[in-house]
Amino acid sequence: MTQHTRPAPYVRIATEEAFCPSEMLDIYRTILAQPHVDPGFKSLMGFYMSSPSERAQHIMRCLTDMDQIRIGHMDDAGVDMQVIALTSPGVQCMDTATAVSFAKFANDELATGIRRHPTRFVGMIAVAPQDPAEAAKEIHRGVNQLGMHSVVINSHTHGEYLSDPKFWEIFEAAEALNTPIYLHPNTPPANMIGPFLEAGLDGAVFGFGVETGLHALRLITAGVFDRFPKLQIILGHMGEALPFWAYRLDYMHAATVRSKRYDSVKPLKRKPSDYLRDNFHITCSGMAWHKAIAFTQDVVGEDRVLYAMDYPYQYAIDEVHALDGMDMNPVAKKKFYQTNAQALFNIPDALLPR
Repeated sequence: MTQHTRPAPYVRIATEEAFCPSEMLDIYRTILAQPHVDPGFKSLMGFYMSSPSERAQHIMRCLTDMDQIRIGHMDDAGVDMQVIALTSPGVQCMDTATAVSFAKFANDELATGIRRHPTRFVGMIAVAPQDPAEAAKEIHRGVNQLGMHSVVINSHTHGEYLSDPKFWEIFEAAEALNTPIYLHPNTPPANMIGPFLEAGLDGAVFGFGVETGLHALRLITAGVFDRFPKLQIILGHMGEALPFWAYRLDYMHAATVRSKRYDSVKPLKRKPSDYLRDNFHITCSGMAWHKAIAFTQDVVGEDRVLYAMDYPYQYAIDEVHALDGMDMNPVAKKKFYQTNAQALFNIPDALLPR
C-alpha cells in the first residue's frame, strides 16, 4: 500500500467509522435463520453477510479487522484517526438479554483495539436501548472504565424511537456525563419499509436518511431538548437533510401547534432550527460535497460540522483529496477535519498521531 502523502496543516479525524466483532455475525446468522426476520435487517445484513459481490466482501472483511487492513486503508487515504462505532443495527436487532450482554462485549473488544492503537482509534459506546437502565449503566462504564466519550445508537430499536419517554434515562446519563450520542442510521422499521424496499431504496441511498432524519425530528418535537438542554446529538450524512429543511420545519411546526391538529405536537420553548444549532453536530459521512458542507456550516455553525468517511461502507480516497481542496478558510477547515472532533469526542492533543 502507498501511504497518502499530501501535507495538511490539520489532523484528519474521521468520525463515523464502523466495526463488527466476528461474534456478532454469529448472532446475526442465528437471527437470519429464524422463520420471521425483520425485512430491513434481512435486506441489510442478510445481503452483506451472504453476497459474493466485491462490495459486500470488502465490507465484511474490513468491518471485522481492527489492525493491519483498517490502518493500511487509513494510511492510503490520509486518515489519521478513526472514531469507531459498532456497525448498524448493532445490538438493537437482538432480544433484550442478548443485547445488554453483547453491548458490553463489543465495548470491551473496541477498547482492546484502541489500546493496541491509541493514536489511531477512538471509540463510541454501544448500548442496548431495549433496557434503558442498563444502557445508562453502560454509558457510565464506557466513560469511567473504558475511556470512551460518546455513544452510538443505531436509530430505532424494533420499531421504537427514543422520543418515547421510557428511553429518556439514556439521555439523562448522556447529558450528565457530557457524552454526545451519535444517532446512526438503521433500515426503516417493518411498518415503514415496504415502499422503500420494493424500489431498492431502503438502504443508504435514501431509506437510511429518511428514517434517521425522522428519528431526530421526533426527538425535537417530543421536547427532548427542553427536558435535557445540554444533550448533544450527532447526525451523519449532512444531518440526514434536516438543515436543508430548517425553514419549513420552523414554519410548519408552528402552524401545526396553532392548529391543534395532533396531541403529539405541543409547543416547544424554541424553534426546531434552534435545537439543530444548539443540540446537534453534523458530519459529512458519505457526503463529500463542498456545497452541502458549506451550507450546513452556514446553518448550524462552523463549530458543529465535522469530517467523516463512513468506512468501510464508503471508502473513497479521492473524496479525501476533494475535501482537502475545498475553498474554505484555513481556520474553518481545521475545525472541520480536526478540532471540532477533538472537542466533541474528548481527544487530547497528546493522542494525536505525530
